[in-house]
Amino acid sequence: MINGTPRDVSQGATAQDVVKLLGLQERPVAVEVNMQVVPRRDLAACLLCAGDRLEIVTLVGGG
Repeated sequence: MINGTPRDVSQGATAQDVVKLLGLQERPVAVEVNMQVVPRRDLAACLLCAGDRLEIVTLVGGG
């Protein structure tokens, strides 16, 4: 599940793969897997399993 929407990803996919799949690799994002924040440096090592819940938010500057 990604941002509350059921979505299938390939077996062996990482959190980084999902960020790329969504076209967000060049944007500042925060990623949470099963209610645990995953630092950007760890996205490639964060293997996803069936039933994992991801929340991905883009960061927007402003004032």
